[in-house]
Order: sequence, then structure tokens, then C-alpha cells
Amino acid sequence: MNRFGDTVAVCLQLLLSRLTCAQGVFVEPLEPITSQHSLAEGETRLPCHYQVEEEEKVVQVTWFKEHADGTKEQIITAHFMDGHTEFGHYAGRVRFERSIPMENSALLISSTEVSDEGRYTCHISTFPNGNFERRVTLSVWILPIAALEPEVLVEGQTFRVAASCRAVGRPRPRLTWNTDLPGQYTDRIKEDGSVSSFYSLHPLRSMNGKKLDCMVWHAGLEQPRRITNYLIVHYPPDAAISSATAEWFVGLKKGELVCSSGGYPKPENVTWKWYRNGGALPDGTSVVGEKLIFGRPLRLNDSGLYECVVKNKLGFGKTEYMMTISDDSPISKQFLTIIGASAGALVIFLVTVVFLVNCYHRQKNRKLVRQLSGKMEEINNLSRETSLRRLNSFSTDPRVQGEVDVDELGRPCVWPNGSKNLRETEMEIEKERRRVVSYLKNSNMSLVHPFYLQLFNYFENLNDIENDDKYSLCSVCQDSGLLSSMGPIKVQQDDSDSEQSNPKEEDSPQSIVEGYEGDEDSSFYQLSEALTNHFYYSNGVLRPKLHPNAILLHSRFVSIHYSYIP
Repeated sequence: MNRFGDTVAVCLQLLLSRLTCAQGVFVEPLEPITSQHSLAEGETRLPCHYQVEEEEKVVQVTWFKEHADGTKEQIITAHFMDGHTEFGHYAGRVRFERSIPMENSALLISSTEVSDEGRYTCHISTFPNGNFERRVTLSVWILPIAALEPEVLVEGQTFRVAASCRAVGRPRPRLTWNTDLPGQYTDRIKEDGSVSSFYSLHPLRSMNGKKLDCMVWHAGLEQPRRITNYLIVHYPPDAAISSATAEWFVGLKKGELVCSSGGYPKPENVTWKWYRNGGALPDGTSVVGEKLIFGRPLRLNDSGLYECVVKNKLGFGKTEYMMTISDDSPISKQFLTIIGASAGALVIFLVTVVFLVNCYHRQKNRKLVRQLSGKMEEINNLSRETSLRRLNSFSTDPRVQGEVDVDELGRPCVWPNGSKNLRETEMEIEKERRRVVSYLKNSNMSLVHPFYLQLFNYFENLNDIENDDKYSLCSVCQDSGLLSSMGPIKVQQDDSDSEQSNPKEEDSPQSIVEGYEGDEDSSFYQLSEALTNHFYYSNGVLRPKLHPNAILLHSRFVSIHYSYIP
């Protein structure tokens, strides 16, 4: 009774401690059931890592392997006091990853075998929380072993297998073909896990040497494995003769003929024949491989029909070549051709040079003509401007005389070029004009001489003269009283100067007029001569005669000077 009570007390104590103690967790693997794969003959790691909490302790770790019938096989055990122990055929092949299995219980299997494939259980015993487990399903892979077997084909054969590829692996590999050849392939799978693939086609000589590769695909390979292969197709030779010389002539050195064949396998020997001499080759020739070499300069009698025969195990091929040797060397023809081409090129070059020089001179002449035209235009412009200035200054024709700006005294205006502006110049002109006007208003001088008044009346009388008038110009002057009016100008003075400036009795106007009357004949003659020599009458107007040395003043100057004659 006391023993039963002790047992109950212990059980209650364990239950109470489990309720009060925290439980640890699995760090690796996180899931209760996981799966992984490993390669054969390599090392396999099965993870199992339990992390305890406070007041919790791992007492024992055990790895089991579960069989298909449900039984478990103990592999290795580790106790916190007794150490670890290996069991069965796993002894020496398994071990814990860490030296202290209670902290990390991962299992390592060295030299993994296919028989190691299955489900493994990691059992953790703790105090006071009890037992915990993790299950890992292991798959063992075998990298594929592949081989390719080529087939030798012959041109003309029927559709058949050209190559076969076989591979063995775990899991079963997959086979494909990499080629540009037209054909078909079939796969065969065996019970031992091997797979075979066969590629078939219709053989042609053009397929010889073409690529026909086998590609092996497997889950353990990052990229497919390539097995390189080239198709083999046998076919009879096909002969052809060629030569590096286009023209054959007497004296040609190092002449040769080449017999090429396209058969496979390559022909072992080449036979040459010369039909002109019953099959025997000319003297001085030799056969080196596929070449027929002339070891001497060619002769005229070397012409003829040459035959090349090639053979392999599938058959033979032959071809013929007709050699015709001429007496003329093509070198002379080439030389004449070169000379003609050089002459033509030289003529073209000279024509081009002449054309370019002509174009250059034409362009230069056009440029000179343009420059000369510009210079002539400048000279003409300068001459025209000079002529206009001379006509405006010295022309004897009043109709072409230009307008000249003058001041109040009839003098040409000189515009200042200094620093005075236009306003100052206008002010000076206005000041001068006012001064002249003031002088004219205050002066008692007569501004018109009697001579000019009589001359004006004379010009007016000329308008009444017809071309057939019998009166001469002198009579007109005499009738107009021009000479009798040419007396001195009467000057009126101020009262302040009357005593000093009054004329004497002998200088009275009556005496002056009498003096003028005494000289009437001579003055009339002089005036008549002056008018006749320097003026002519046209359309009722008295016009001045043109003279190279004549100087004509503008009417503005004449009127101004007339007004200021004392």
C-alpha cells in the first residue's frame, strides 16, 4: 500500500513539473515530416536539432529507419551519460554531426548507397517534457551514365538508324537529339531504369560530317549533358580536274593539273592517263598525290586529252581534260593591253587636266571681269559726280545750274564742321539776317542804280522787237535812254552828316547828268558791242552766249549783288 502511494506521488510530481516547465522547439527541421534527396556515393546529412528551454534537458537521442512493412531499424543511439552506440550494417557508416548530440542531433551518412533510400525518424527524449520526433524521407539519386553508338551509312541505303544513345540513372534520365538533319527518333525504356533513343534517316552524301548530338537530361544535372557525334555517310568518289593556268602556251613553266575527288572515304590513289601517246604521260612529268606536274617548260606536242581516275572501296570516278597549247605567249598580248590601257588612262588624265585648267581660267576670267566691271562702275560714278559738280559750278547754261545756298549778302554758305550743332548755326544765321534787315531799314542809300533800271527797261523793249526789225540794237539802247541814265548813284545821308557829306554846287546832279550826256556816244558803242558779243535774242528772251571761259552767276547772286551796289 505504501509502494502504490509512492508511485502515485511520483507520477503526480512529474505531471506537476511538466505543467509548470516550458517546452522546447525544433529548430531543424521545422515541419514534422520533410523529404530530401542525395547523390549516390556521396555524403548525406539528415537534420535534427531540438532547442531546450529552462529546466528542460535532453536525456537521449535515437535514429530509426522505417521499412516498408512498418518495422523500425535502430541505427544509432546517444545517451547523456552512456554515450552513443551504432547498430547493424550502419556501424562505421553513420555518425552525429556534433560531438555533443544532445545539442544538435543531425545524422551524417557517408558513401550513400541506393539501399539507404527510405524514411528516417529522429527520436528526442527530454526531462521532464517527454519524447519528440521528426521524420525525414530520403531519396538517393544516381547521376546518369550515357553512351552514343554511331552507325556507318552508305549513300543509297534505305531509311535506317543513324545513331543510338543509351543512358542509366536514378531517377530515370531523358534523352533528346540536337541536329539539323531531317529524321525521326524513338525511345525505349527498360526495367533496370535505363533509357535508349534511336535516330533514323535516309542517308545522303551531303549529310556526311553533319552534327548529330545526343542530349542527356537529369534532375541531378544543372544543365543537360551533350554527347557530340558526327554522321558518317560513305559514297563513291567524283573526280574533277582543275588548273591554276587559264591559257597554255609554249615555254610555260611550272604547269600542273589537279585532280580533286569528293568521295568518302578519301581515295587512296590517283591514276593519270594521256590518250595521245597510248596512255603514257609525256616525259618530264610526275604525279604527286592528286597533281600532275610538268617539270619542264611546255612544248607544243604536250597538247592532248588527259584523264584522271580515282578509286575507293565503294567505287571509282574519272574525268577528262583537253589541253591545247598555243605558240603565242599571252604575255605580249597582256603587254599590248597594258600599253593601250596606260595610253588611254594618260589621254583621259590629260583631257581631265586640260578641262580643269580651262575651268580654272574661265572662273578666274569671270572673277576679273566682275572686278573690272565693279571698278569701271566706281569710276563712272566718280566721273558722273565730278561732272555734276563741275556743271553746277562752271556751266554756262543757266538751266543746268544747281541751287547754291547763299547768305543774305549773296555769299555761298559755309556750314561749320566743328563742334557747333545745327541749332547754334541757325541762331547765327538768324542773327546775321536781322542785322542786315536792320541796316537796310535804317540806311538812306538807294539800293538800285539807275543803270540797272535802264538795262531792265532795255530788256523789256527787246521783247517788242521782231526778227525783221530794221532798227538795230544800238538804236534800241539809244531810244530807251539807257546811256543817258547811267549817272552816279544818289546817296541819301543822315541829318547828322549832312553838313559834311553834302555835295558842292559843282557836283550837283544836273552837272553829273551833263557829263553823262557828253560821253553818250562812247558809252553807247561799248554797250552795243558788249551785248552783241555776249548775248543773243531767242523767243523773246535775251540769252547769254556759250563760252568756255565764261562764268555765269546764279540769279540769286545777281539779285543780291544788285541790291548791294553802292
